[in-house]
Amino acid sequence: MSSPGRLIGVGTGPGDPELLTVKAVKAIETADVVAYFAKRGRAGNGRAIVAHLLNDEKTLLPLYYPVTTEIEKADAAYRTQITAFYDQSADAVADHLESGRTVAVLSEGDPLFYGSYMHLHVRLATRYSTEVIPGISAMSGCWSLAGIPIVQGDDVLSVLPGTMAEGELERRLSDTQAAVIMKVGRNLAKIRRALQASGRLAEAVYVERGTMANGAMTKLTDRPGDDAPYFSLILVPGWEARR
Repeated sequence: MSSPGRLIGVGTGPGDPELLTVKAVKAIETADVVAYFAKRGRAGNGRAIVAHLLNDEKTLLPLYYPVTTEIEKADAAYRTQITAFYDQSADAVADHLESGRTVAVLSEGDPLFYGSYMHLHVRLATRYSTEVIPGISAMSGCWSLAGIPIVQGDDVLSVLPGTMAEGELERRLSDTQAAVIMKVGRNLAKIRRALQASGRLAEAVYVERGTMANGAMTKLTDRPGDDAPYFSLILVPGWEARR
């Protein structure tokens, strides 16, 4: 029998293929199997970022989410389906590992920062040789793109999911020097209200698909409407003396 293969969680960065690390490129080039998460019927952003590194010799393993926004995350049906999905995805990756193959699992941004890869990691890392290759996070890519010094000195940075309750968002925005609000999407109206109530709306910068070819950026107060794509975030800078 062949020895078990190797699992690699690969951070693909925020979107610009040139922001892939050298180590990530090497891992993808040498992997036998490249696994990636995507919505059914789509190629997925992780795969799109590394498309120039793929060839016919690679085995591609798409991992299609059973649900995305169709069911609220607090719903028991969502938790049941998504847990089963991660179990099945881990089994699919394990099949290749058991055959002695090296599997690179793509993760947009950094694999262990809001990344789907981590759900495979906790299921497989104790059973197989595993490496995690960090990636440039979306927030780092976005504040660099915007040229916004985000924190300085003793500033506190809070990373907040836009999915949290409005009152909790307001409280945390009121109690930090700088903030990055992730997972904007359908939560933009709620986020605006929380920023307004905490007195931080005027400082907020909206970045959409940061570092990607179709990206956009503007002060949040200048952005009309409350619809936003999943790949968007809001920056609230610290370093008050330099605002």
